[in-house]
Amino acid sequence: MVKWTNVDGKDKGLIVLYALSTCAHCKKTKELLNELGVAYRYLLVDQLPEDELNEVYDEMKKYNPVGSFPTTVIRGKTVIVGSRLDEIREAVLSAE
Repeated sequence: MVKWTNVDGKDKGLIVLYALSTCAHCKKTKELLNELGVAYRYLLVDQLPEDELNEVYDEMKKYNPVGSFPTTVIRGKTVIVGSRLDEIREAVLSAE
């Protein structure tokens, strides 16, 4: 069973971040979500055991077929690939 890291904050709907521990763009995306003060959950995919990694990577590729990081899924509908911070900010705050 994959253990997500949950970050407390304002509820803007489910926000999911697939990230890598060594990725500067992933770190910037997490920093933005923290700055916005929203609740979200994330996985550092590269730190998962191999069986979980394959499962999560397959799940992530449903949203982002290229399989690149970071992949941010907002309310199950909006998928933003990369650290396109302005787009992430706009999509997250549009729930207000």
